[in-house]
Amino acid sequence: MAIVKSEGPITGEEVANRLGVTRATLRPDLTVLTMAGILEAKPRVGYTYIGEGDMEALSYLKELTVGDVKAAPVVVSVGTTAYDALVTMMLEDQGTVFVVDEDGFLAGVVSRRDLLRLSLGRTDLNNVPVGLIMTRVSQVITASPEESVFTAAQRLTVYQVEALPVVRKKAAPNDRGEKQELIGRITRSRITKLFSELGEKIN
Repeated sequence: MAIVKSEGPITGEEVANRLGVTRATLRPDLTVLTMAGILEAKPRVGYTYIGEGDMEALSYLKELTVGDVKAAPVVVSVGTTAYDALVTMMLEDQGTVFVVDEDGFLAGVVSRRDLLRLSLGRTDLNNVPVGLIMTRVSQVITASPEESVFTAAQRLTVYQVEALPVVRKKAAPNDRGEKQELIGRITRSRITKLFSELGEKIN
């Protein structure tokens, strides 16, 4: 922020060089500062310092936890057809649904993009269970309820996903080890709305 304030307008690449980090490493921080209204980003120009009016909001986001703002997860079971998963997405107005196993633990994630890719191959969505096309739990980026909203915002930006499942570890039945209990979701749109609400309160 100090670099942009003294040298702006300046590109993200130039800021990264000054700090000795990669552009990818810096991207989530610049995104959050832009969302908070502290920096302004213009294509082919770079970042400009606007002011510290929302620094209070930024500090609050570091204290606010995911558990404080999480929403109920939109869920389908492993055996649900891709067609029914798409219908659920449309009814719930979500770009991502979470897939749970027979015990209710997180098994994976299916996005609108996954379903679009499947339909472009002219596959009958009624004949494909989501368990075959989902991103499996071992590759799913998650958030815990104790983490800060700021951390979740960075993770959403780094991995370029619309939503994170909020989970906590829990022992699986029949001594099958430890699994992830799905307790909520946090989305990019929820965090953007949170920034807006906090900005209105501060202003």
